[in-house]
Amino acid sequence: MKGDRGMRWRYEVEVKFHEDFVRMEGDRIIVGLRSKAEKGKANRELIEKLAKHFKVQSSRVRIISGLRSRRKIVEVEVDPQ
Repeated sequence: MKGDRGMRWRYEVEVKFHEDFVRMEGDRIIVGLRSKAEKGKANRELIEKLAKHFKVQSSRVRIISGLRSRRKIVEVEVDPQ
């Protein structure tokens, strides 16, 4: 999908707690989080980890669906190469 600033990619993300990693499996991303799933802490950690993984600002990563689920859809906006 083409955005104003670059390309937007959507990924299915699975969250695992008490771990610390980011792993791509096909078109899916599995992310280990240390934060507890309370008051949005885990979602903020997820956004920060994905931003670092894709080398973009955290403002360019959005959770599209699954805010309260271990399975989420995220959108990452990357600069065109």
